[in-house]
Amino acid sequence: MFSWEFATDPYPAYAWLREHAPVHRTRLPSGVEAWLVTRYADARQALADQRLSKNPAHHDEPAHAKGKTGIPGERKAELMTHLLNIDPPDHTRLRRLVSKAFTPRRVAEFAPRVQELTDHLIDRFARSGSADLIHEFAFPLPIYAICDLLGVPREDQDDFRDWAGMMIRHGGGPRGGVARSVKKMRGYLAELIHKKREALPAEPQPGEDLISGLIRASDHGEHLTENEAAAMAFILLFAGFETTVNLIGNGTYALLTHPGQRRWLQESLARGETDLLATGVEELLRYDGPVELATWRFATEPLTIGGQRIAPGDPVLVVLAAADRDPERFADPDVLDLARRDNQHLGYGHGIHYCLGAPLARLEGQTALATLLTRLPDLRLAADPAELRWRGGLIMRGLRTLPVEFTPAS
Repeated sequence: MFSWEFATDPYPAYAWLREHAPVHRTRLPSGVEAWLVTRYADARQALADQRLSKNPAHHDEPAHAKGKTGIPGERKAELMTHLLNIDPPDHTRLRRLVSKAFTPRRVAEFAPRVQELTDHLIDRFARSGSADLIHEFAFPLPIYAICDLLGVPREDQDDFRDWAGMMIRHGGGPRGGVARSVKKMRGYLAELIHKKREALPAEPQPGEDLISGLIRASDHGEHLTENEAAAMAFILLFAGFETTVNLIGNGTYALLTHPGQRRWLQESLARGETDLLATGVEELLRYDGPVELATWRFATEPLTIGGQRIAPGDPVLVVLAAADRDPERFADPDVLDLARRDNQHLGYGHGIHYCLGAPLARLEGQTALATLLTRLPDLRLAADPAELRWRGGLIMRGLRTLPVEFTPAS
């Protein structure tokens, strides 16, 4: 497991695990041993079980301090106090505060900017007749979108793109590059939050950015500290860009390799309908989603999952990619069906850690795919699928490149 060959198509191995070893202890490439949970019912239970802590302090070895669990460099950069690393009551307090800034209304108001960014990026390659959709489209779209939403000035956004690029390479860059990028991002966010706090108007302004909203967010007079605000901004950026890169990349690839489904969606969009687009993006999340394994959990007491006894301190990794293809939950799970209705996939998680940015990811995914298929109607793969390479990494699943061809726009 976790070889390059496995990364290309992990689903047969996950099908074997679901049938023969649904809760399986394995040694990860980092050397850490963890339980993999692969059946849907067990996965859903584990995601909501509060005996499985998100706090790495509950791990029985100092793997997190050595960068073997979690995000490299986040401890040294003092970015630990974010929603992926804490439990109630701290999680409850911080999520309530952040939710006041990250509202569905704010996301809906952001839709025109996402469309503008999408069109601008397509404009840059539409006349060439070919593109790498990862580097030229799927990667820059969410990084610029989340920077705009957070309130990062336009003149600083290319720095964020560079830091994010290092973080998404998963060891493909220089040794220690991810941790250095995290540290630089932390320093920048701390300075930006300080400046925005100093200049914050007494009352919210129309179109106020998310960092200003985080600073302003309060609960019975309790505000986020600057460390908490920096950690929140960091995790919204970190969790919000690579997932969307993979959603757009994996989703486009799935459509290009399922021409009947892609044609059906294009015909629906040409009629001005949006229902198939909405169900289609959810199906793409289920079929080959951007997050392969949910982030780390650690048992705080003895518990049983799928008949296996889990000891206190043991790491547990819920395999979303396996659970979302469980035939006990989904009819014909290996078939891509854009109209699938009973689709309670786990792509955004479940329970109190359900993805806060799900509305933004849906907006970006729907906008990106609809615009690509409408503006470049004869979009096609420019490489043999067997030649495409997937990024290595434990949590995320995404293509390194996605070369495409199309009729150049006039």
